[in-house]
Amino acid sequence: MAFENVAVVSIPVSDQDRAKEFYVDTLGFELTREDSSVPGFHWIQVRPNGGGTQLSLVTWFDTMPAGSLQGLVLTSDDLDAEYRRLVAEGVVFEGPPQQQPWGMETVFHDPDGNKLVLHQA
Repeated sequence: MAFENVAVVSIPVSDQDRAKEFYVDTLGFELTREDSSVPGFHWIQVRPNGGGTQLSLVTWFDTMPAGSLQGLVLTSDDLDAEYRRLVAEGVVFEGPPQQQPWGMETVFHDPDGNKLVLHQA
């Protein structure tokens, strides 16, 4: 049996509504699921426009405190333009895009401090 893809990655957040606003309104992700059909759980899932792995904005894993995610890589075909757009939106970056042996990249933080990498090959 072979695995086909990664369906969902859990992003630990402290405030799901604030996180949803960041991922949807600031980053431009698509809201794919929001419901409270399971008592005690509010499910919010987003994904990059056009498909890809979904991100579940979670508050219920004790072993995953808000802000503990590091190294989720998001790709862009125009990193410089995306960097400028996100800076204008108030996104906090660790520094400007830098050329690395594997491509251009920069690191930014969501409102909880989760570290996300913006990468262009």
